[in-house]
Amino acid sequence: MHGTTGRLLLFSREREGARLMTLLTHLKVLDFSTLLPGPFATLMLADLGADVLKVERPGTKDSWGVNQYLNRSKKSITLDLKQSESIESVRNLVTEYDIVIEQFRPGVMERLGLGYGALKSINPKLIYCSITGYGQTGPYKDRPGHDINYISIAGLSGYSGTKKDGPAKNGTQIADLAGGSLHAVIGILSAVIHRERTGFGQAIDISMTDCSFALNAISAPLNLQGGLELEPEKLMLNGGSFYDFYETKDGRYFSVGSLEPPFRKALCEAIGAPELYELSMKSDKESGIRFKTAVRLAFLERDFHEWQEIFAEFEACAEPVLTFTEAAEHPQLKERGMIVEVPDGKGNVQRQIACPIKTSVFTPEYKHAGLEPGQHNAEILHTPNR
Repeated sequence: MHGTTGRLLLFSREREGARLMTLLTHLKVLDFSTLLPGPFATLMLADLGADVLKVERPGTKDSWGVNQYLNRSKKSITLDLKQSESIESVRNLVTEYDIVIEQFRPGVMERLGLGYGALKSINPKLIYCSITGYGQTGPYKDRPGHDINYISIAGLSGYSGTKKDGPAKNGTQIADLAGGSLHAVIGILSAVIHRERTGFGQAIDISMTDCSFALNAISAPLNLQGGLELEPEKLMLNGGSFYDFYETKDGRYFSVGSLEPPFRKALCEAIGAPELYELSMKSDKESGIRFKTAVRLAFLERDFHEWQEIFAEFEACAEPVLTFTEAAEHPQLKERGMIVEVPDGKGNVQRQIACPIKTSVFTPEYKHAGLEPGQHNAEILHTPNR
């Protein structure tokens, strides 16, 4: 086997083997989390093959209408943790589970007798992940908050948005997902590797504010080493250059990220003004303002779909700002299989976002959409389903 042909054949054989296994089938996860950060983390683990058991309060309702996605492929039991028999059920379950994920305020699980110390005494190999807004320590540890608060405290909102309109209002939950969910999964999987090498579990303290603060990855050095105050529309990537969104004639928007010279040249050609390239390459502030103004006026001359057709022919790092409905139908995302049909357990299917992780040895199995809370009470707790 040589070159591309050999690699494709190897990939095909690996994918064939993937039908017989998934990546994390040896892991059992006990999930006490609610809302978004924890459930999205355990969704990722379930998509990767882990056996996830969701523990919910009796009477829990899908008030957001999203739990059938977030609880995909998970089993569900209901327990009232204020009752001693429920605490005993958890302690019994922990003997056979690898990972516990909880999202209560600091101290709640300890008061219930379900903190890391108590459960570690039952299962020394237990990996115990706590996700909170501010972490298990510090003056804010008991303070309530939401995504918008965490990214504000973390400094992300301080240099996002515009000087005129203030901080940007994000359409997705940066602290919850990029901060809480993804860092929790990274921490858990690193703990799994540590346990395989040493035989010991550990406690993981995920602060959504800490993890959001870490997302200042590109801009932080400008401040910490260079002393630059981070402000809206001051940096290359936050509106201080032509790297920005541009309104079209019909009120839609295009994103322009043509930073490198070849892409910048293609941008000028696409908007019908190749002479602007020399202006774009000048580093003084006045030239930058003149170039950005010219690009803004050019985009206002044509409709959204006209620009789509034009930029389809140019590699200029200029792409349309799509609605979610449009994104779900985009040929790139369709080719990548990012929308899947998942059985709902009632003879129907639901369209959901697919697992985004693709490997040569793994194919996700979408067992079912999120089930009614307590659907596995009889199987696991030997009590009636609720």
